[in-house]
Amino acid sequence: MSNLLEPIVQAVVTLVGALGAPGVGIAVAAENLFPPIPSEVILPSAGFAAASGSMGLISAIVWATLGSLAGALALYALGAWFGRARFYFLAAKIPFVKEADIKRAEAWFVRRGPLAVLVGRIVPVVRSLISIPAGIERMKLLPFTVYTAIGSAVWNSILIGAGYALGANWALVEEWISRYQLIVFALAGVALVVWAVKKWTARKALVSTAKPRHMTKSVRKTSSIS
Repeated sequence: MSNLLEPIVQAVVTLVGALGAPGVGIAVAAENLFPPIPSEVILPSAGFAAASGSMGLISAIVWATLGSLAGALALYALGAWFGRARFYFLAAKIPFVKEADIKRAEAWFVRRGPLAVLVGRIVPVVRSLISIPAGIERMKLLPFTVYTAIGSAVWNSILIGAGYALGANWALVEEWISRYQLIVFALAGVALVVWAVKKWTARKALVSTAKPRHMTKSVRKTSSIS
């Protein structure tokens, strides 16, 4: 864990200790809005607290899920405010990204939005960010809320349950989740490189085919003048 985050994490753990299960909800809502706050610390520590009798296990999961939902709805509102036009304007400035790519991604999200939200809630970092495109696309609020609640409940139950089972060794969960994050980031990095190479190759091929056509037109024009 970064030294810069240690004071924040300590403050969050103190909050949970002072308020019990509602403190878990507040901490998780903050984690959704500020992803660097690690849920892999908040949730297992809540599980340990439940195992120690400081709060109920079910209460911790319910409050954590309510906190996740509150944070997700706030980010959904941010995405809705940001809007589709601004998104297109900014995305078009990304190297190798064309409007057709954005439209394909948008069409995919329209078709798979509920699944993306559900699965996204159990993927580090994506857990928070998935709410923004849902807001931009104005995904229907009821399905968004339901799928967010289900995905969040699964994630929260796993991490709180792990902390509950491990007891005083709950900090091991952070190590496990860190490995999971590395795998996710590595896969995302590979996918990004593959996508960039494909775009570069396609653009190079387009330029290569355009040159002979241009040369042919020039030759025809010269011949007609002669």
